[in-house]
Amino acid sequence: MSSIAPADEALYSIEGSGSALILRLVSDDRTNRLTCARVQGLIAVVEGLATRAPSRLVITGNAHFFSAGADLNEIAALTGQEAFRFAQMGQRLMTAVASFPSPTIAAVHGYCMGGGLDLALACHRRIAAPNAIFGHRGAALGLITGWGGTQRLPRLIGKARALQMFLAAEKLHATRALRLGLVDRLADDPVGAAMPEGADR
Repeated sequence: MSSIAPADEALYSIEGSGSALILRLVSDDRTNRLTCARVQGLIAVVEGLATRAPSRLVITGNAHFFSAGADLNEIAALTGQEAFRFAQMGQRLMTAVASFPSPTIAAVHGYCMGGGLDLALACHRRIAAPNAIFGHRGAALGLITGWGGTQRLPRLIGKARALQMFLAAEKLHATRALRLGLVDRLADDPVGAAMPEGADR
């Protein structure tokens, strides 16, 4: 299982200072897929920040993608043992976000799919732009998440609705996600809405 990103590809960026930080997922193709390398990089940065935690950590992507989820081509190439280790890596990342010592907020524009939804669910709160779309499309590919989404999603929207999302690969647009309790708030600028007033950006 390769854990090395291309030398010229960034995995994330850190923005802001003082009382809050923005952890922005970045990728050359702008889909912010959760590759092995990106998951490892996010584990390192989130666990590192936890030792000197800001007042809040805002996790976001770009205007069109929070994250498209895991890289399916990469997953298809994994052996059984490698896939198990990748599942453990994803669980470690989600645990680091969920147990972060200060509030973690997912600020979501555009697509938030698969492992990206798991990441948003691991955050303490979710603020979505009107163009946000949430879904776990794995069932359409014969896959199911091993990153904690099957536990966290039912707690937010109920078991029946969560099963429908997982088993029917249903997508939720922002307004419906708000009605069901998947997100806490809608905002044209979710990153701005997540930041405390006066924080540097």
